[in-house]
Amino acid sequence: MARRKQTVTIKHVAADAGVSLQTVSRVINKEPNVRPEMIERVQTSIRKLGYVPSIAAQRMGGSHSYLILALNDRERTIAGWQSREGTDWVDQMLLGGMLTCAEHGYRMIVELVDTHSDHIERELLGAIAALQPDGVILTPPHSENPLIIDLLVDHKISFARIGSIKPGPGFALTMDDERAARLATEHLIELGHARIGFISGPDDYELSGWRVDGWRSAMAAAGLATDGLLAHGDFGYASGTVAARALLGSTARPTAIIASNDQMALATLEFAREEGISVPSDLSLISFDDTPIVRFTHPPLTAIVQPIAAVSARAVELIIAERAGTAEAVETPIVVPATVVVRASTVPPQPDRR
Repeated sequence: MARRKQTVTIKHVAADAGVSLQTVSRVINKEPNVRPEMIERVQTSIRKLGYVPSIAAQRMGGSHSYLILALNDRERTIAGWQSREGTDWVDQMLLGGMLTCAEHGYRMIVELVDTHSDHIERELLGAIAALQPDGVILTPPHSENPLIIDLLVDHKISFARIGSIKPGPGFALTMDDERAARLATEHLIELGHARIGFISGPDDYELSGWRVDGWRSAMAAAGLATDGLLAHGDFGYASGTVAARALLGSTARPTAIIASNDQMALATLEFAREEGISVPSDLSLISFDDTPIVRFTHPPLTAIVQPIAAVSARAVELIIAERAGTAEAVETPIVVPATVVVRASTVPPQPDRR
């Protein structure tokens, strides 16, 4: 039977190069004040042995953990997984964050935390003690939670706040939700729609309010009323059905609806179909997120494309640069703007629906 190939470790590199483990670690971590001949000797052994540095080896230097911790909403993430109705928001966040971490020799780890939990401080302190992250990425609604923010400040941990526009510690990054909702509304207005409904997200996400503000401002700028055109959801499919029923069941129903995420947009599409309301002939529909499924609906949905991967990648870059002492001064919030992709679900209203 073939023998299993032995894993090359930092000890093998140190022995081959004739240096200490600490020296190998310092070379791996690109620390200053290492003589060029030592760097060359260690790198030659690394190439010869085919050694791939591990986080454990990198951490021997003691100044870095080479781990970035991302905190995501436990309740909604798990609910999406269990129901198999989750969107790819988390996937996109990991795509941008993990790939950028890998470019710098870092790793990303995700922890699910419930903002409403009485044990949030204990849970977060436990994660920090166990992982000793070099930085933390906060996603909504955690990015606006003062308890979490204060705790990270107290522990002197670099962090980024995705979906935040408030001044304060950490790097605030936003996809400019207000502008995105305004763009969606303006697209519908340009098509000729005057009664444009809006389905908002939950109140514990501040971005829900920003999106409503963007819709209201675009409607006001066009001299259009919003009375009776706002319905509230919680980002879940069921809440989208309830909101769609409220909007489409009114005597003067809207000719277009903007839903604050894909799940609620899909619910609106299905409810309209059940009620004999044709999309887009009788109702134009726009969604936020642009997860893959909305491209395969009938009709494919016009959507706000949120650059989640780009935002998380930027968050990682800022944390690593700050940790390395190479960060440049940046004005916050840092805006990575969303865009609108137009598909078949938005058309001008029929003459008798104007």
